[in-house]
Amino acid sequence: MKRIFLCSSFADVAEILSRTAPSPLRGNTVAFIPTASIHEEYTQYVEDGKNALRALGLRIKEVEITQYDKDKIAKTLVDCDCIYVSGGNTFFLMQELKKTGTDLLIKEQVGRGKLYIGESAGTMILAPNIEYAKKMDNHLMQTPNFNDFTGLGIIDFYPVVHFNSFPFEEATQNIIKEYSNLPLKPISNQQAIFIIGEDIAILGKNE
Repeated sequence: MKRIFLCSSFADVAEILSRTAPSPLRGNTVAFIPTASIHEEYTQYVEDGKNALRALGLRIKEVEITQYDKDKIAKTLVDCDCIYVSGGNTFFLMQELKKTGTDLLIKEQVGRGKLYIGESAGTMILAPNIEYAKKMDNHLMQTPNFNDFTGLGIIDFYPVVHFNSFPFEEATQNIIKEYSNLPLKPISNQQAIFIIGEDIAILGKNE
């Protein structure tokens, strides 16, 4: 049964996970993948996410996939209790996931019921296709030869992260307008999408 928690800014919604997780989190180990952020100028959200995880009692095992071989990545993802994929450049993240085979490892572990926590880019990669993210991320700056927009396809809808949230107000509105033919699910920085099996809920703070 799938267990997936998707958000725009984990530090802002960690309390939602703490009250909705189907099993206790304290004492669990999380495989933390920060790869989407490694070429970004602003990365404070990565540390904020780690601090929020620690506040929930989780132990962090960081796995920056450009620095590990496939066997070590696989062992880490298998051994840990949950997987966290941080934000940054969606296209660079997807490129490296595919290059290292981590995309298939994540699909396998999520399919077996391992909790997946996605933040921003880590949320959008679960969609069937990530081309819609071009309105938010520059797909040519870090990945000039990127041309395969296939996502992990773990979910059948398209999350629009940072909806109406600074500094993505205009970008997210443009996605809503241009990709209205897709099953979009916009979430602000104060909301999260929680999936248990086939049940999908969009939750906000204090809901």
